[in-house]
Amino acid sequence: MSASHTGEITNYFDMSQSYGKQLVFIGLSIIIIILILSFEAKFYERFSSIIYIVAILSLLGLFIFGKDINGARSWYGIGSMTIQPSEFAKFATALAVAKHISDIQTNLKTIKDQLKAVALIFLPALLILLQNDAGSTLVYGAFFFVFYREGLQQIYVLIGFSLIFLTVLALKLGITITVLSTAIIVFGLYFLKRKKRATLLQPIAILLIATVFAYGVKLFYNHGLKPHQQNRISLWLRLEKDPAKLELMKKREAYNLIQSEEAISSGGFFGKGFMQGIRTTGKFVPEQDTDYIFSTVGEEWGFLGSSFVVILFMILIVRILYLSEQQKSQFSRVYGYGVASILFVHFTINIGMVMGLIPTVGIPLPFFSYGGSGLWSFTILLFIFVKLDSNKINEW
Repeated sequence: MSASHTGEITNYFDMSQSYGKQLVFIGLSIIIIILILSFEAKFYERFSSIIYIVAILSLLGLFIFGKDINGARSWYGIGSMTIQPSEFAKFATALAVAKHISDIQTNLKTIKDQLKAVALIFLPALLILLQNDAGSTLVYGAFFFVFYREGLQQIYVLIGFSLIFLTVLALKLGITITVLSTAIIVFGLYFLKRKKRATLLQPIAILLIATVFAYGVKLFYNHGLKPHQQNRISLWLRLEKDPAKLELMKKREAYNLIQSEEAISSGGFFGKGFMQGIRTTGKFVPEQDTDYIFSTVGEEWGFLGSSFVVILFMILIVRILYLSEQQKSQFSRVYGYGVASILFVHFTINIGMVMGLIPTVGIPLPFFSYGGSGLWSFTILLFIFVKLDSNKINEW
């Protein structure tokens, strides 16, 4: 409400204002919760494949019937309302992944099972990316936390972190230094851990792959990304050296971030109080009721209130993980990890973006950001797990 009001509030249910609509969305969420809890827990496992297929079809339909908003074709227009299928695809994918892993019961040890699991998340992620919604696409990386819990080998985690490291290194320091650094690390480890019959083929192959990947990163950055995406990454890694161009980039791509940081810092330790934030009420921060909602929390409630929100999210995520480990069925456990991972990625990326710790990515803060689709999808995501957890006594 603070993020969207423009002055004195005379009617909390004013449907011309975002806060009025959000109160209606909250009311409908309560109905959704009742419906979710009224179904048998087995319903969600039995019909998970159908729910996933419906979600995929809804994403495909956007290419024909979708509505463009802010350059992304991610919404269906229904009268004055819009529905974003990519939000609902998250819980559908979590159900499908849980069903797949619980059916195979092999802990993702074989390449075949791994590829099938990856395909389940790759398909919706690709469709969402093609709709120009990179933020929602990133969320699907959350499922690799689930795969790791279910037996995915540590080598994949090592490869993932290595690729992230190479990406940052190639963009920040260039190809030459990246290749030299990689060579030092790879051959250093080889000579430290080499065995009698070990050959140089493995470290040489790793170095060649790293070199090709580094060139690919630079090529994609220069020719695959749009200018505003390049500028966001450039600002994050401080790649731009020209003061004039840097100042221009700050006025365009970094404007939201700068205003957000100033709003948060102005809140001090205790904050300015509910609806007392000057930058919030003055609409200094664009998208402050959606992607940048945390700036409102920071200005009004300060460091103390912001820390409280972060702690609440961490408690919720840890609690879901704890309950997931208590489940008697693998389906419920895997789904619980999916819920925790999705919430963690949303929470981490959103708050990190608002504070300038990661590049700007359009992604909502669960249960805080304005929007019916996001609120309903997170409600469904969470309360399906609540229903599954309530049924664990009957799974003995």
